Amino acid sequence: MSRPFALTNASVVVGDREGSTLSETTVVVNGAGMIENIGPSSELDVPSGYRQIDLSGRFVLPGLINAHAHLFSNGKPLPPLLTSESAENLVAGFMRSFIGKRVVKKRARTNILTQLNSGVTTLRSLGDVGYEAVEVRNEIERGDYLGPRVFASGPLLAISGGHGAPQIALISDSPWEARRNVRINLRAGTTAIKISATGGVTDARAIGEAGRPQMTEEEMTAICEEAHNAGIVVAAHAQSPEGLKAALRAGVDTIEHGSSMDQEIIELFKHNPRSLHGSSALIPTLQACLPLVKLEQQVTGIDDIVRANAEMIYEEMLQGIQTARDNDITIGMGTDSALTYVTHYNTWREMDYVVRYGGLSTAAELHAATEANARILGIDQETGSVRIGKAADLLVVGSNPLTGFRALADPQLVIVRGEIIEQPKTEKYPELDEKLDSF
Repeated sequence: MSRPFALTNASVVVGDREGSTLSETTVVVNGAGMIENIGPSSELDVPSGYRQIDLSGRFVLPGLINAHAHLFSNGKPLPPLLTSESAENLVAGFMRSFIGKRVVKKRARTNILTQLNSGVTTLRSLGDVGYEAVEVRNEIERGDYLGPRVFASGPLLAISGGHGAPQIALISDSPWEARRNVRINLRAGTTAIKISATGGVTDARAIGEAGRPQMTEEEMTAICEEAHNAGIVVAAHAQSPEGLKAALRAGVDTIEHGSSMDQEIIELFKHNPRSLHGSSALIPTLQACLPLVKLEQQVTGIDDIVRANAEMIYEEMLQGIQTARDNDITIGMGTDSALTYVTHYNTWREMDYVVRYGGLSTAAELHAATEANARILGIDQETGSVRIGKAADLLVVGSNPLTGFRALADPQLVIVRGEIIEQPKTEKYPELDEKLDSF
């Protein structure tokens, strides 16, 4: 039990699609970490014994939900040696060694806590070296230290030579092998499943490999059936219309990154009988490509192949976001953290990019990062909005986020399940942020 408290005289941004904001409002949080009451500060009586925190001139909003995170790196450009084809097996071998596992676990814990201190109160990891995110989640749930809600996928599921293999993937080349790998992950305690449906940008070895279909529809169907039997949401890395179509037909619940869409894809998003809840959602990740496109190669350190693939997939993602917006497809928010120039404290940048480049309104994007993501992950009855009966997963900032998401860059308070982080701090990389600010 935490000490009950009330946030008084605040402007409260609820988290709905309309961007509803309540002025001069008090939010009362009980000792169980739940929102007990919300009302005008002039009318609502705070119970005796509750700590009162005056937030005059400040804004309260739901804690952010990052539906697409990786935890194996900090977002600084990786040395070319670590991304080269010749070294991939050596790197994978080290990360799975006794010493490597300790390094990876420590890094995962640090990055998860960085996300929390930047305002992320729930995250879904989608491609881990092993089960380090499961271990960190278990420690948080056990009460060893304060942390966000964590949905941990463990290694993603890929084909031989596919995206993410071998560093962060279990490999299969048939439906039954794919089904077996789901069972291995679930047995290890995972609460998310990730598929590599197509090739990706960062490990592409040829121009055009990103978005090229890899896993078959039959393999993905087996994965979805097995995961859905356990009530687990399935995410698919998919960056081409062909990849999206096969993944959606197989029953995946979220498409990560996305691409242009035809009418069949639009209909499958909105009415997907094989998905867990009858429809599917799009999780765009502009941060995964935008810095690679906007910054010079001598800055990012990527080669010509990765640059060409990034440019192609960036345009595909933009088309996907705009089609989803125009056809009322559910859009969530994910950062693809750990990739080059995608740090764990810059969730606000992804939201800013989707508004500036993808064309969503600030209200729609904040909704994507809060209430919509909660619904996608199946926790909307528990968190994702500032409403009575929800968990007190909250963020306090000094200016209105609906007028610009840079307001989220330095939160004044982060509250997770009713526990207050009074002075949230993150290690930042000024030289990296300066380059990102340039565009």
